[in-house]
Amino acid sequence: MIATSTKPVAPAATETAMPPAVALSPDEASVSIRDLVIQYGALTVLDRMSLNVGKGEFLVLLGPSGCGKSTLLNAIAGLLDIADGEIWIAGKNVTWEEPKDRGIGMVFQSYALYPRMTIEQNMSFGLKISGLPKSEVAERVAKAAKMLRLEQLLKRRPSELSGGQRQRVAIGRALVRNVDVFLFDEPLSNLDAQLRAELRVEIKQLHQDLGNTMIYVTHDQIEAMTLANRIAVMKGGIIQQLDTPEVIYNRPANRFVAGFIGSPAMSFLTGTVEGGAAPRFSANGLTVPLDRYDFDSTASGQLEATLGARPEHIIVGNPASGTDDGRWLWLDGKVRLLEPTGADTIVWTELAGQPLTIRVTADQKLKVGEQFHFALDLTRLSLFNAGTGVRL
Repeated sequence: MIATSTKPVAPAATETAMPPAVALSPDEASVSIRDLVIQYGALTVLDRMSLNVGKGEFLVLLGPSGCGKSTLLNAIAGLLDIADGEIWIAGKNVTWEEPKDRGIGMVFQSYALYPRMTIEQNMSFGLKISGLPKSEVAERVAKAAKMLRLEQLLKRRPSELSGGQRQRVAIGRALVRNVDVFLFDEPLSNLDAQLRAELRVEIKQLHQDLGNTMIYVTHDQIEAMTLANRIAVMKGGIIQQLDTPEVIYNRPANRFVAGFIGSPAMSFLTGTVEGGAAPRFSANGLTVPLDRYDFDSTASGQLEATLGARPEHIIVGNPASGTDDGRWLWLDGKVRLLEPTGADTIVWTELAGQPLTIRVTADQKLKVGEQFHFALDLTRLSLFNAGTGVRL
């Protein structure tokens, strides 16, 4: 949908988070974080953070190292002391409850399995300590083992299993607790690429089968995009954007989110935006019409801005072929570098004197140094305030 007015506005002075498409109230939430403050001495890691996670939701906390995502997860689990705020789980204030009393199951990056115990003993150990009847313990372990395809491995020890199998045991140890909320702290980061892909599918299937609330920490955007119902993109202890994977990919709230999501990353061009009846972006002789751009806010005047284009939203071909409904802006470029990735090839070129990447199919044969035609999709661009990084 095109905005009725297409004049850009200069937003607030700093990058801010975009509100989610559907905001949850604390009463609707399975997990509710309310004005949470976490400090290490004079350093404040999380400052008045609030977050509500829906019942049965798969929420991913995504961000670079040091952004506070694992700190937040550990606070929910009760593994960290908090300076202020409250944590509610299943309608109960658990701020000062011990981890075992919070109704959660947690899976860590490290498998942390007892090496001398069998898989069955590892999965049942916590239940036996809690005093559950042997019959119920056996039933829970059998059920979890079946869901995770571990039935044939129950009599083995951890040293006899692969890394993926050991991580499934760690997940099973959390599953047998029969709780409503599961917390995952980068559970796949120690595995190779193939195992990560396989376990990612299993975790997604597990969520579909169980319907439990799951909160998952990762720095891997592919994990976030494929697993989440909603993603909270974090930076410096602040949630930059909280929304569905589709919205975060297509309408990133600020330049940080735009650059963090997507592989290869979004290309950025610095220039200016001019409002009015025919809004346009200009940079080093390049003019991009913005009448197809859906602005988040409007105003008049000229503004220093950054234009973002994803490699997969640029096509390579002949502008004379086919019909053009004004959606595409055709340009000329020169191939600087090629990166074959199998099914696709990443083409490096320049636009307005600035680097630009384009994703093409492997059967589009280009050569380094070759001149070629490409087109920007004017309906799928992103614009950001150059000073604040906030989406226009």
